[in-house]
Amino acid sequence: MAKKCNDLVMDAALDYIAACDRLFVCSAEPSSYSDAATSVDLATETLTSGDFSKANGDLSGRKVTIAEQAALTVDHSGSATHIALGKSGTSELTYVTTCTSQALTAGNTVTVPAWAVEIADPS
Repeated sequence: MAKKCNDLVMDAALDYIAACDRLFVCSAEPSSYSDAATSVDLATETLTSGDFSKANGDLSGRKVTIAEQAALTVDHSGSATHIALGKSGTSELTYVTTCTSQALTAGNTVTVPAWAVEIADPS
């Protein structure tokens, strides 16, 4: 018996991610929104709906791509290891991923390249 998931199901999950309005560059994996915004925060950017775009996945399923965030001001020095997405109105930490470790210095800038969250078709 074949497995199937309607694109609308995957899009609903991706829409939830695309409702985020904060991107945090973090020095460690944050455990909460507060942690991402304070304890491990190196740089923060406000996102809008225009920063997200949905499409078919690279291999299967669906994906949401988060647009490049260029020249973010580094607020605190440290090594960036994680990128987190959150919703400020709810103080909800929605999605966390790793990034290539990079030493950042307060007062400089950092660019977060475009990246995607992908949900594969069931197999």
